[in-house]
Amino acid sequence: MAKVDALITFTLMGLLFVVAVVEGGSPVGKPGYRIHTLFSVECQNYFDWQTVGLMHSFRKARQPGPITRLLSCTDEEKKSYRGMHLAPTFQVPSMSRHPKTGDWYPAINKPAGVVHWLNHSEEAKHVDWVVILDADMIIRGPIIPTELGAERGRPVSAYYGYLVGCDNILAKIHTKHPELCDKVGGLLAMHIDDLRALAPKWLAKTEEVREDKAHWSTNITGDIYGKGWISEMYGYSFGAAEVGLRHKINDDLMIYPGYIPRPGVEPILFHYGLPFTVGNWSFSKLQHHEDDIVYRCGELFPEPPYPREVYTMESEPNKRRALLLSVECMNTLNEGLVLRHAADGCPKPKWSKYLSFLKSKTFANLSRPKIFSPGVQKTMEAGEDQQPLFGETMKPHPKIHTVFSTECSPYFDWQTVGLIHSFHLSGQPGNITRLLSCTDEDLKQYKGHDLAPTHYVPSMSRHPLTGDWYPAINKPAGVLHWLNHMGDIDAEYIVILDADMILRGPITPWEFNASRGHPVSTPYEYLIGCDNELAEMHTSHPEYCDKVGGVIIMHIDDLRKFAMYWLLKTEEVRFDKEHYATNLTGDIYSSGWISEMYGYSFGAAELKLRHVVSREILIYPGYVPEQGVKYRVFHYGLEFSVGNWSFDKANWRDKDIVNTCWAQFPDPPDPSTLDRTDENILQKNLLSIECGKKLNEALMLHHRKRNCPDPSSPILTSPKLETRTSRKFGKIEEKPKTSTVPVRYTQELSQADQNDGHFRSLKVWVVALWAFSGLGFVVVMTMVFSGRKSKGTKGKSSRSRKRHSSQDSWT
Repeated sequence: MAKVDALITFTLMGLLFVVAVVEGGSPVGKPGYRIHTLFSVECQNYFDWQTVGLMHSFRKARQPGPITRLLSCTDEEKKSYRGMHLAPTFQVPSMSRHPKTGDWYPAINKPAGVVHWLNHSEEAKHVDWVVILDADMIIRGPIIPTELGAERGRPVSAYYGYLVGCDNILAKIHTKHPELCDKVGGLLAMHIDDLRALAPKWLAKTEEVREDKAHWSTNITGDIYGKGWISEMYGYSFGAAEVGLRHKINDDLMIYPGYIPRPGVEPILFHYGLPFTVGNWSFSKLQHHEDDIVYRCGELFPEPPYPREVYTMESEPNKRRALLLSVECMNTLNEGLVLRHAADGCPKPKWSKYLSFLKSKTFANLSRPKIFSPGVQKTMEAGEDQQPLFGETMKPHPKIHTVFSTECSPYFDWQTVGLIHSFHLSGQPGNITRLLSCTDEDLKQYKGHDLAPTHYVPSMSRHPLTGDWYPAINKPAGVLHWLNHMGDIDAEYIVILDADMILRGPITPWEFNASRGHPVSTPYEYLIGCDNELAEMHTSHPEYCDKVGGVIIMHIDDLRKFAMYWLLKTEEVRFDKEHYATNLTGDIYSSGWISEMYGYSFGAAELKLRHVVSREILIYPGYVPEQGVKYRVFHYGLEFSVGNWSFDKANWRDKDIVNTCWAQFPDPPDPSTLDRTDENILQKNLLSIECGKKLNEALMLHHRKRNCPDPSSPILTSPKLETRTSRKFGKIEEKPKTSTVPVRYTQELSQADQNDGHFRSLKVWVVALWAFSGLGFVVVMTMVFSGRKSKGTKGKSSRSRKRHSSQDSWT
């Protein structure tokens, strides 16, 4: 009997040990590891369908702990509100209309709701870790703060690179610790003690930034509308800086549908805040602002393509995966609606192929919870600063910043819309900045401040000393000004593009082998001056002159040394009118239009920079692609055509397409109508069509963001346009006589006044710089040319299409 008792005792101890081991391996839910998820909404149909999607994904992803909806409603709204049953709810007084200032700003309900929950909720007393999400999100896998690397004092968040105010005067005004300002948002995972310290500051700083209208402009905030809409985001970052929180930032946890994920990365959160497309299907949450789809039995959002259809659309693995993620996001939303309707007692819907798919094992397998990899945590710990990468063996890639140069004109505005749209879809890492060159007078009338994150540059189109009209000089002048006035630029490599480009994929230094002393660029073979006396005259090292241009990837240290040479050599070549001849420069116009290109090549030669030349980055639409090459950039500087359709950017120089509601370019042909006899011609035409479609896609999304009236509405009166006939386009829109365009001049008048004084002070610096360099240059060139006889300008003038791009290169 004693042996039996001993055996029983031993067995029980063993079971207790096993239970202890099992529970110890999964501490979530125990004191110290209790997780609570929060999200903020208002009493609107718009937020109800988002709530249904988020709640469904919360359950499907098996997110641990409870979830609470912070519902901000007025007493009047509550009387007619139908959605109290949609989620576990904590009601919060609405601050959409500020009780003191009367300011209408619904986004303030987020920090206000969190403060109210902390102060008045009983459940907040039994929480260790808080996950804060937005309503327009879909969870794909458990979000466990400790597994993401969160600690006390070290929250985890996603990277919001457009919060440029962390790097400029905005942070200096609104926080005592601007050096602690982190550009984060979206997903927030933090300890409850940190949230208790942060929340009141979050609310107060939101109010503070919202009231600071003098600093709402796009170049200061990064807000494309320049209306203070992202004040709450800055309220969070500035509040966190005030209480000394330093974030662990991960750019791979969350993805916008339509964006291309990094290879090997499995995002665990969708944020469908931006429009996204898959083939001819598209979705934008703003189109469903008044949609009561939650309360209409059997109604779903338009079904996206099936996964098997996606495989026929796109052969490139990463782009195809991006499309599949977009489809998964939409399908999860619709699946949530199906289950919501059933729970609300709706009749069983009729059978359909799509409903069958949503209930299938195929979709269940595709959308099963994604588990966070332990390898990520190690990478996050190692990469403290901004964008740690997944995988234990991968070294963190250097940070990248992309810039492009434009002027204050409608011509550059539509190009900007196209480039910015393609930038966001391409998967290009880092941020992008437009270098906008304008005169003081142009700036007062300019309407496109909100089109891109912008650095304003004094215009050099008309040279302040010589009076020479040469707008291309704004490119090196803009880069130099940006480097000298942006302080610490948070990037190791700079990618320089032209405005008339469309990104098709990321352009990274690690893929194309850029390094210090070895920039990457694309071949410009027509720069024959590198091989003749032009280089011998304008550089001490003609043997280092590379015939390159278009796309540039350069280390920031090289660029800082090089930018001044680029500018001075551009002036030098432009001044050397004696050597404008085609046989010397390759410029078919013999007018010095490509002086800036030679300024680049000669300046780089002065520093003995040797380029890595890649033919796989850029292609001109209309050129036959090399087989198997996945070009990253369209440069539509030349006219191109497919059948009877053609596009030439020069024809649209004076068309205000951006500010004319629903204006776009003539649609290119349907790819299915193409002749497939010659594979080379087919691929050339497909690329041309892709470029044209991408430009129109960008314009349509732009018009939607501007809240243009519904074009199908019978009350919409179309603007009357003067037209002219063209063999290429048929009717082309000219200047509107009347317009229903809701033009948003997002730069406050007070900001324009500030810019006047700012630009004048900048011009003093610029004029002084050029006066010094110009005087020295004139003396040297006078000595050189006094002993030389002018050479003839005869020569073969090859009118290849590539050379034709010389004049377009600066436009």
